Amino acid sequence: QVQLVESGGGLVQAGGSLRLSCVASGRTFSSYAMGWFRQAPGKEREFVASISWGGSNSYYEDSVKGRFSISRDNAKSTMFLQMNTLKPEDTAVYYCAASSVRYYRPANFASGYAYWGQGTQVTVSS
Repeated sequence: QVQLVESGGGLVQAGGSLRLSCVASGRTFSSYAMGWFRQAPGKEREFVASISWGGSNSYYEDSVKGRFSISRDNAKSTMFLQMNTLKPEDTAVYYCAASSVRYYRPANFASGYAYWGQGTQVTVSS
């Protein structure tokens, strides 16, 4: 059973930074693409960033490009999302997600992922 556990969320002022972590267990972490999504109140879950199984390729939603950085440490089965220059519109619950297809390219849509964490709240005050 794959388990994903996020941490690192919190309350931060606009312009600040947070680093989210997602620890995976239950299978070989390094063989699967991973992604971050977020969901604000009253809105649909949206893609934030994704990373290939080896970590060499990453993709971002336009509004976070240049501010967010996704990375992974396969030796520690952990994925990260470094968030800088945070804005109030970044406020949401952030979810990590894992693909179920080994060595497949990362998706930028939710149905491309089979496993999800419980989410961590990020609140950016203005």
